[in-house]
Amino acid sequence: MSAPGKRPHMLPEEFEAVARIAAREAEGLRLEFIDGRLSVKARHDGSRGRVVQWLTRGFLESRPELFLHAWKGLRVQADLACRATADGVLAPSGAFAGEGEWGEPEPVLMVAEVTSYDCETDRRSRVDKPRVYAETGIPIYLLVDRNTCEVSVYSEPNGRRYECARTVPFGKDVPLPDPVGITLRTEPLKDWVR
Repeated sequence: MSAPGKRPHMLPEEFEAVARIAAREAEGLRLEFIDGRLSVKARHDGSRGRVVQWLTRGFLESRPELFLHAWKGLRVQADLACRATADGVLAPSGAFAGEGEWGEPEPVLMVAEVTSYDCETDRRSRVDKPRVYAETGIPIYLLVDRNTCEVSVYSEPNGRRYECARTVPFGKDVPLPDPVGITLRTEPLKDWVR
């Protein structure tokens, strides 16, 4: 869905074709399509990947029936016309079996993003992603913000935005509300800021 009065750069199907070609041509390149705009998702550095590993391990220990699907593409926004690649998508382990690059959002309990150090992080991770995930109805958006050394948990989507947001500094425990229902101990994040 593009902003009112604005034409999208392309149709979602055209974007998917471009994204497939880009992924074949440049290893690690991931494109996203939000609000009718094509954007590049920053490549993962070692510390960003380590944060995703830490989240994966934590969820496997606390909720073994779930899995954090790393770098999973989702159809998002109210009309599912946008495509976002999340650093982690928490859903039942077999939720995306048989699906292609862009999964349906119904089984998703939480989406996790870890900030990169590129110039689009502010708009992408702190503005666009929480909005489109809330519009999609994804129950929780978890943002590990390496720029501010904070973890933010957004919950209670109302179809436009998340009504509840809680931010804590690295080192402080942060509860993830239902349907996830666990507490993250964020002390290790202090070691992976860069």
